[in-house]
Amino acid sequence: MSHSDAGGGPWVAPAPPADEELVFRIRAGEEDLFEVLVRRYQSRVLAHVARMVGSRDDALDLSQEIFLKVFGALDRYNPAYKFSTWVFRIAGNAAIDHLRKRRPRTVPLEVQDADGRMSSFEYKSHDLDPYGELRNVERAGAIARAIAALPAEFRELITLRHFGGLSYEQIAEAKQMPLGTVKNKLFRARAVLKDRLSGEVT
Repeated sequence: MSHSDAGGGPWVAPAPPADEELVFRIRAGEEDLFEVLVRRYQSRVLAHVARMVGSRDDALDLSQEIFLKVFGALDRYNPAYKFSTWVFRIAGNAAIDHLRKRRPRTVPLEVQDADGRMSSFEYKSHDLDPYGELRNVERAGAIARAIAALPAEFRELITLRHFGGLSYEQIAEAKQMPLGTVKNKLFRARAVLKDRLSGEVT
C-alpha cells in the first residue's frame, strides 16, 4: 500500500523511545530525559511500594528515593535485562529496607512441627522487669541475625509477612508470585529460622 505527501491516510505519531534508548541517551548526557522515565514508571512504582509497605505516604517518600537511586545507578544498568524488571528490583529492595527498620507487627513467626503442632518465635514480652527487657533484646537480636542470614528471597518474604504485616494474598500480588508458592517458600523459610533459633530463643 503506497501513500503520498498529499496524505493518503491518517497521520501516525512516531513510537515513543524505548526505555533502553532513553537510558543510552541519558548516559550520553541528555539527563533531562530521565523525567520521561520517571513519568513512565512513577505510578506503577508507587502502587508496588504502597502494597509492600502498607502506607501511601511512606510510599510517596520512598518513590522519590527510589528514582534517585535509579538515576544514580544508570551506569550499572545492563541492557540485556528489561529496564522495568531492574527498576522494580530497586523499588522492592528499598521497600524491604524500609520495612526492616520497623518494629515487627504482631504476626508471630510460627513454624509447624513434624507432628502438626505449631510453635512460634516471638520476642515481644509483657515482662517489665530488667531481666525481662534484657531477654527481649537478646531474642530480638537472635531473630534479626537469623533473618539476615536467610537466602535473599526467604528474607524478603519473611520481612513482608512479619515486619510489613502483609497477608499471603498481598505478598503474592506484590511479588507477582502464585499464592501456593508464597506459602511454600514461607514455610521453608520458617523451618530454616526454627532450626537456627532453636538454641537461642527460649
